[in-house]
Amino acid sequence: MIGRLQLKFWLVTLGVIHLAIVGAGFFAPYDPAEQDRENPYSPPMKIRLVDEHGRIHLRPFFYATRPSERSFGRVEEDPDKMGQMYFFVSGPSYRLLGFIPARLHLFGAEGSRFHLLGTDGFGRDLFSRILYGGQVSLLAGLLGAACTLLVGGLIGTTAGFYGGWRDVVFMRSAELFLALPWLYLLFALRAFLPLTVRPLEAFLLVVMVLGTVGWARPARLVRGVVLGAKERDFVRAARGFGASDGYLLARHILPETSGVLLTQAAILVPQFVLAEMTLSFLGLGVPEPAPSWGNLLAALQEYSVLVSYWWMYLPAFASIPFFVGYLGVANALHVDRMTGKIDSERR
Repeated sequence: MIGRLQLKFWLVTLGVIHLAIVGAGFFAPYDPAEQDRENPYSPPMKIRLVDEHGRIHLRPFFYATRPSERSFGRVEEDPDKMGQMYFFVSGPSYRLLGFIPARLHLFGAEGSRFHLLGTDGFGRDLFSRILYGGQVSLLAGLLGAACTLLVGGLIGTTAGFYGGWRDVVFMRSAELFLALPWLYLLFALRAFLPLTVRPLEAFLLVVMVLGTVGWARPARLVRGVVLGAKERDFVRAARGFGASDGYLLARHILPETSGVLLTQAAILVPQFVLAEMTLSFLGLGVPEPAPSWGNLLAALQEYSVLVSYWWMYLPAFASIPFFVGYLGVANALHVDRMTGKIDSERR
């Protein structure tokens, strides 16, 4: 019961996060590639309801920024230049879900540009780039996990169900992949690929690399489940009545692996998102100007950015709820599986 409640909570949390990422065009006020060269590294702006004279405003507003008179290279609020906040406004065009043209945005500003989380070195809105970057990183993680689970599931099922030389070859290969440090394997695989590629090609290359390195663990887990399932009495009885291998796999064996595959999916998606972030951070993943959570953090490799512009850390903090949510789902699935096994044994 507790595992089910935890699972529902974490699924709702992940649903909210995924909704914000999928609907990035609606929630983001600006195009992620739109530059404002007059405001590089502008700090996050404050949403206000009370002005400097103590007057209360019904409509949220903000003060525009100007170069600081006290510190070179810094900016400060300009009380003489006020911008108004509006909700459900028309703005830059985007494609919802990748194919529905739209222009409606959750919020926008009039009188000046409003940057909720500040800007990067090119004056691009960091809040918009975090949301759009989540689409790239999340899609890379989902596709990489899907490829890994497909390959690992097929190999593990084949090795466990048929055994013999197939089991020996596949499991020895899996042990080899498990022994290799995945991070260095990612670098090695990416090193054989061209460095100068278009963003779409780079994205597909990253997905291919991610899907290549992670199949061993799911394959071993699926193999173990299949080995146990094929020795059960009802499977032996079905085989004795002349059931084909395809029928046994579809009807009795593969349904037993669903719990393991779901748990592995909840573990692999954040793991592959982190791998994509690592590659992009090091300049081996999705290149500029396309945003991803990894290349948003690449600016922190510069010492001046690292010590002077604290808001450039925000993409890393924005990804934390995503990772915590998936780990919570994986833990809840594991607890639910263990509870189900205990209940079945008692019966």
